Amino acid sequence: MPTRVPARWTHLMEPFENRSDAGRRLAAALEGIDLERPVVLGLPRGGVPVAALVARALGAPLDVLVVRKLGVPGQPEVAMGAIGEEAARVLNDDVIDAAYVSPGELRDIERRERLELDARLARFRGGEPPVPLAGRTAVIVDDGVATGATARVAARVAKARGAARVVLAMPVGAPDSLGSLAADPAVDEIVCLSTPRGFVSVGMHYLDFTQTSDDEVAELLEAARSRE
Repeated sequence: MPTRVPARWTHLMEPFENRSDAGRRLAAALEGIDLERPVVLGLPRGGVPVAALVARALGAPLDVLVVRKLGVPGQPEVAMGAIGEEAARVLNDDVIDAAYVSPGELRDIERRERLELDARLARFRGGEPPVPLAGRTAVIVDDGVATGATARVAARVAKARGAARVVLAMPVGAPDSLGSLAADPAVDEIVCLSTPRGFVSVGMHYLDFTQTSDDEVAELLEAARSRE
């Protein structure tokens, strides 16, 4: 069974073939949950292919929720925080202190990522307004959760846009990070299929973890808008 707040995450399962396989399996888990007027929000880029299958299964609108990781200087894969729409921002102070990141370095990285965030919003939505969230259930989907920084920012953005309920859904996640997310007031529920002990990275739990392109994200969103 999928894991939900506030249960402990100890469930293990075999690797996902790819994001399509992960999306189908996550959709099956979410179909059994009472979600009032859901809107599915994919986190680009890798979360959008998973979210597209979830939205189709739920008969829900699909939108993108752009969040940018703030990577440590020289180690961009290590998240020291994240930013999102609506000026949302979360910092991992422990990572910043351990990496000796100066305030100036943090400002420069955040400024650069904010520019990229705005550019991606324009690219992915093509000038279309976001799907309204007021009074609805925001189902935020990613292909996996490592540190949880981007998921935390995404949940806060959804709440700022008026979502009545925020559900984080992912195929795989680090147990410690999910425990921290469960305590965040912006998160109402978490659905995660696999929470392996000794978690190292999301990609290790996929047989095919090929990078998703910007064009693929844009095409999936356009296809969803056409169906709606």
